[in-house]
Amino acid sequence: MSKQTLRILTPIKRVLDPQLKPRINEVTKSLDLKNLKFSINPFDDIAIEESLTIRKNLSKAIPVSTHAVTIGSPKSESILRTCLAKGVEKATLIKHDAKDDEASSSFEPLIIAKILKEMVKKEDIGLVIMGKQAIDDDFNNTGQMLAGLLNWPQITNVTKLEFLDATGDQLKVRAVREIDGGNETLVMKLPGLITVDLGLNTPRYVKLQNMMKAKKKPIEILDLKETFPQVDLTSKLELKAVEEPAVKKQGIILNSVDELITKLKEEKVI
Repeated sequence: MSKQTLRILTPIKRVLDPQLKPRINEVTKSLDLKNLKFSINPFDDIAIEESLTIRKNLSKAIPVSTHAVTIGSPKSESILRTCLAKGVEKATLIKHDAKDDEASSSFEPLIIAKILKEMVKKEDIGLVIMGKQAIDDDFNNTGQMLAGLLNWPQITNVTKLEFLDATGDQLKVRAVREIDGGNETLVMKLPGLITVDLGLNTPRYVKLQNMMKAKKKPIEILDLKETFPQVDLTSKLELKAVEEPAVKKQGIILNSVDELITKLKEEKVI
């Protein structure tokens, strides 16, 4: 972590637009993602917004830089452009040779965490802030694994975040996270890792003018195998099949005990 600048890294993921229902290929038992709209993972969008808020709030005390990174195919450049349009200063695509529609989700969380660990070291990052999970696989453990590999403190599922003191040598954050039965407040010294939950903020909309400007901004492209040859990309998980959940029976609303008794008799329960 640089003593002069707080460098924030936000990993993001390209996922199927949450408004769309995925199709399942009955032959391959996998998702059919062709010709569908993709967007930035909603939890990651919240993390991007929070990194921009931190930069704004700390700007008078210390310099802060924001950096978005994604792992995938060239198609993932689109979500990086969105981050640049929102105000992120640097964007990096770590490119690998999976199929275009699968490139953003073909690695299991541990492999993603190993790649991000190398990125953190390369960029001298002081704070990683990321979505708690992706909406396509719902693993919710990449952040925890990354913090473990870095031997960093972590606070997960954060719904409120603030810096306690930005003037001293040791930066500290105070975060609130929801737990069963209430909220938990934790204080953490940086460098550290935060995963964010819904409700932390409302991501800004991208103005068309800013999106047009972002198309001209550079995106750093790193070849995964050439840049991080030390990372073992061998998967320990195997996806066997994808299937839709069983259709649930529609419920029946009864207005009285008599109706309930009648219905139970009809079904020969009593």
